[in-house]
Amino acid sequence: MSIDWEKEVSHRSDELINDLSELVSIDSSRDTEHKTSDFPLGPGPAKALQTFLHFADRDGFKTKNVDNLAGRIELGDSDDAIAILSHVDVVPEGPGWKTNPFEPVIKDGNFYARGASDDKGPGLAAYYAMKIIKELNLPTKKSVQLILGTDEESEWVGINHYMEKEQLPETGFSPDAEFPAINGEKGIVSFKVNFPAPTIGLIKQFNAGIRPNMVPQNADVKIDLTKVEAEDLKAKLNDFLADNKEVQGSITINDDIADVQIIGKGAHAMEPFNGINAATYLAKFLINLNDSEALYFSFIADKLHLDFAGKNLSIANKDDVMGSLTVSPNMYEYDDAQANILLNIRYPKGDDGNSLTTKINQALPENVSAVIEGHNQLPHFVSVNDPLVQALVGAYRDHTGDDTEPFTVGGGTYGRILKHGIAYGAMFPGDENVMHQPNEYINIDKLLKSTAIYADAIYRLIK
Repeated sequence: MSIDWEKEVSHRSDELINDLSELVSIDSSRDTEHKTSDFPLGPGPAKALQTFLHFADRDGFKTKNVDNLAGRIELGDSDDAIAILSHVDVVPEGPGWKTNPFEPVIKDGNFYARGASDDKGPGLAAYYAMKIIKELNLPTKKSVQLILGTDEESEWVGINHYMEKEQLPETGFSPDAEFPAINGEKGIVSFKVNFPAPTIGLIKQFNAGIRPNMVPQNADVKIDLTKVEAEDLKAKLNDFLADNKEVQGSITINDDIADVQIIGKGAHAMEPFNGINAATYLAKFLINLNDSEALYFSFIADKLHLDFAGKNLSIANKDDVMGSLTVSPNMYEYDDAQANILLNIRYPKGDDGNSLTTKINQALPENVSAVIEGHNQLPHFVSVNDPLVQALVGAYRDHTGDDTEPFTVGGGTYGRILKHGIAYGAMFPGDENVMHQPNEYINIDKLLKSTAIYADAIYRLIK
């Protein structure tokens, strides 16, 4: 049987865009400040999960909501199933948007909204692939389970809860990365570097970062104007901005306090070199002010600024297959009670949490220490010659004619939790990576193309 997958997608394109519009209109970022027993991660993630499952109920699928933390959509009745792992949560909108991030806008063929590319658009593409197979009543030997998490961008509470309650298939993919396939993912670990509580002097407060996996676009500091002349501070900031044209800055005077802000560029922490870390630039500016509490800021400026490989922390490492370790210092707290930095590290084979802890602590100044914050995800790899990889890449190539080889990334997807899983789309080679950035979008034509690829690929795995 020859199936024109792209034609089948085109028949459902308006419905897909309508569903995506409804889904991205929900701010589903983690919100534990407003958690309840019914909404353990806040109301947004639960509402997005319920909405997605409602689409599947409408279309006649069997669904299950697992305590508003995860969900499942099933195609077929076989005990032999493949898994598709997606997530309905998003990172916070952050600054820099030209439109409301939760009011979708279509412009020049692109669909703009937070979650459009990470991961609501690709997740719905995979769902519509299942919907096509179902509506065509195609014969299958295996079943499909689309499993939805609600906390992928943070601590994976949702998918971990699902694995405690439900049986997870061993094989499958996550539509949360790039084509032709991501057959390897680096390990991921965050370290909180703790400095002695400062004696507040010239610098009264320094803050940056909203999530461990996002390069901070904005950084802010409060400076005591009883210890420095306002005009002198303005002049030094202007000189700094003239020498560092990649960032922008501003200063606001409020009585005896100067609020200084540096604006860089946000990016996904897996590729920190694609962002402009506002916090390290601001620290670079502050070390020129001769503050008595210079250790914290000199460490940022001298050891972290533009050192994406971790050479200054003595943790640089490179694997021939998985590539180089990366460091992204993403969150900063500095006031009269604390001084700390959160480092997000993506590491290849050859390291683990213990080895990195030892190396980092040996490189830190006296009385400064680093501890692992959150969970440590070990590197994950599936051979390019594996039948799963070959099947998925084959579907991609048949629809695109592109012979790009599978590769390894620093991102962490749900694909790594499967014993035999990879990440698969929906970005295409050469696409701008707008995940975790302002003005996130997905190209509509490519969204539809990826839906066709997913339908073909899924059917190859289950027919």
